[in-house]
Amino acid sequence: MSGSRRRPRRADPARSTAFRVLRAVTADGAYANLELARRRGDLGGQDAAFATELVAGTCRAMGGYDRVIESASGRALRTLQPAVVDVLRLGTHQLLGMRVPAHAAIATSVDLAALEVGERVTGLVNAVLRRVAERDWPGWLAELSSGEDELGRLALASHHPRWIVEAWSRVLPTAELEDALAADNVAPVPNLVVRPGLADRAELGGTPDRWSPFGAQRDGDPADVAAVVEGRAGVQDEGSQLVALALARAEAPGGPWLDVCAGPGGKSALLAGLAREAGTRLVASELQPHRAQLVAANLRAYGPPNQPVTIVADGTRPAWRAGTFARVLADVPCTGLGALRRRPESRWRRSPSDLPGLVGLQRRLLARAIEAAAPGGVIAYVTCSPHPEETAAVVADACGVTLLDAAAHLPEVPDAAAGNLVQLWPHRHGTDAMFLALLRRGGGPADR
Repeated sequence: MSGSRRRPRRADPARSTAFRVLRAVTADGAYANLELARRRGDLGGQDAAFATELVAGTCRAMGGYDRVIESASGRALRTLQPAVVDVLRLGTHQLLGMRVPAHAAIATSVDLAALEVGERVTGLVNAVLRRVAERDWPGWLAELSSGEDELGRLALASHHPRWIVEAWSRVLPTAELEDALAADNVAPVPNLVVRPGLADRAELGGTPDRWSPFGAQRDGDPADVAAVVEGRAGVQDEGSQLVALALARAEAPGGPWLDVCAGPGGKSALLAGLAREAGTRLVASELQPHRAQLVAANLRAYGPPNQPVTIVADGTRPAWRAGTFARVLADVPCTGLGALRRRPESRWRRSPSDLPGLVGLQRRLLARAIEAAAPGGVIAYVTCSPHPEETAAVVADACGVTLLDAAAHLPEVPDAAAGNLVQLWPHRHGTDAMFLALLRRGGGPADR
């Protein structure tokens, strides 16, 4: 068709925004939720909701969609221009995961490709998506899972890499595995939390958290809540609140508290208020200066007495004397696989090869956290991952400590105990999959 007879291309603000967010995720390593929040401000309510579902759903199912695209195109993904792949991913989600009519999903994807990539790719996009539309998702699932074993079929059906499904199968009863994977695909309601001593939970509105006395679930923009704007409250998953609360409940000697890996500062803000109530102060340490600024912002509403302190320091090379702190939180860097419902792209971004480096760092940070504790002091080892190599295996090698019964410090939370450890799950608790171990440094009182 000549240029003079070509149908005019129509820009769609929601799809254009979704494409630019997805490009930032796949090309630049951006987090989808943060990039969406940054870019969707100019969209109206329906367009913003459409863009959010388009990005989140595409990121969640990307592994399966990539296999669909390869089958429909007859080409390996690496032979296609990356921007074209992202257009095809968004179109595939509209066809297989949303209630968008096929003609609309294909036509708008072709227009998007023309406007964002160039006219030369429109024929390819049109042809591939027409092939995709020949089957629904169950039909594609049946074709793609042919020859897979049970775990392989479950991985494909639940939109998870196989290695994650295998890891979950090691720590969950078989009857719960499918529910656990399904829970990763349900976006959570935003959860707010007060800074103890600075705000009352009633100011948050919404529905009070089930177990944390500080939080509430609330739809909408957190910036609409005055206490959040003023720094007297913030955004934090209930699971993160609970692990901080357990540390504060453990019997420990007097003295200051330490958060070893504080960024971005949600747990620090909760612990700072609890420390003030106990008559002491929190030192929040963060390696990265820009993340230390986020910690300071989260702590900004706390003043004297016992005002918390934020420092830039490497937790593996302590800037403090050994044996200084009564309570130490080591919320260590991890794969983040416990928060896949919030950051669905992480399941495709991480791989088993990430584990050795992370586990080595986790072991070093825990060792230094133990050294930072005073005799009888309590250390909370925390990850936002249920992967056994990042959790129980790290704790098992800790030296100079006694393992406390972490679940006994959260008696109100059912089905959280994993021996003397705590493992929360989205499908059981409606929280991120937070892991907690409580350790007492030698020389102090026994656990009660």
